[in-house]
Amino acid sequence: MSNTVKLDQAITLLVVVLNYKTAELTIDCLNSLSDEINTIPGSYVVVTDNASGDGSVEKIASAIDRNQWHQWVELMPLECNGGFAFGNNAAIRRVLESKHSCPYVLLLNPDTVIRSGAIKTLLAFMNKQPDVGIAGSRLEDLDQTAQQSAFRFPNVVGELDFGLRLGVASKLLSRWAIVPEISDHSHQTDWVAGASMIVRREVFEAIGLLDESYFMYFEEVDFCLRAQRAGWSCWYVPQSRVVHFVGQSSGVTDSKRPPKRLPTYWFDSRRRYFLKNHGWLYAALADAAWLTGFTLWRWRRVVQRKPDTDPPKIWSDFLLNSVFIRGGQI
Repeated sequence: MSNTVKLDQAITLLVVVLNYKTAELTIDCLNSLSDEINTIPGSYVVVTDNASGDGSVEKIASAIDRNQWHQWVELMPLECNGGFAFGNNAAIRRVLESKHSCPYVLLLNPDTVIRSGAIKTLLAFMNKQPDVGIAGSRLEDLDQTAQQSAFRFPNVVGELDFGLRLGVASKLLSRWAIVPEISDHSHQTDWVAGASMIVRREVFEAIGLLDESYFMYFEEVDFCLRAQRAGWSCWYVPQSRVVHFVGQSSGVTDSKRPPKRLPTYWFDSRRRYFLKNHGWLYAALADAAWLTGFTLWRWRRVVQRKPDTDPPKIWSDFLLNSVFIRGGQI
């Protein structure tokens, strides 16, 4: 099921697709990659599987055999589900430890389908901008509607705005908004979505791998912040277009279905991000800002009879998982 020869040879681009119980999506993603990968010399794809236990490994292996993808795809089953960073690091670590250099790594979600030229565009951008460490694609719906893909780092004022959801306040606080307006032009940003994110090898050499203490969510935010602190910039490249079936791989952020209760690991990751990178006091201010803003929003929602689109029990779950209750341990 696995051909491990390629990672011991010189490659120019490693594409990592992490599967967890999404075999059909992963196979569709590989289908979209097949033509472009074969036109990029030295490119290679590794599909890691986080111990899905649902037949995913067998299904993906069968698709690789059936489509004769062995020359450019390797399947790497893992022994446990250690989360997003764990699954991606398993493949990245091997190219970093190889005696051959691999200039770029592309993290690609299984719930994506690349548009023609998406990877070539990212590579061309990175080759022309040697000071850029990370770049992300424009994520979009199947009908080409743009999704938010470039963000500001989480901050106290942004957390207040995110919880409050008041138009007038959002305009006043726009310079701190975590989710800025979508742009049609390439621009520097704080961080990009990990669903399609290319990273220069030197970034890993400077700051290390993704932090595996995050099970899921905030790991790419943390990584981009570490890269920025080490002097590497991050850019959004909308000319690289990738279809993203939002929430299909995680089951959490699908905006086209009724909201689900957020899992504990989402709160754990958020709390870890603030504590690790800014300390307890800042984390407490961020928690207080969100709770204050969200409380005001919930009152306003009732008064104005607005629909309830929030995840179930999010206020109580947030409070119970805040630093006020859980403390400052990371």
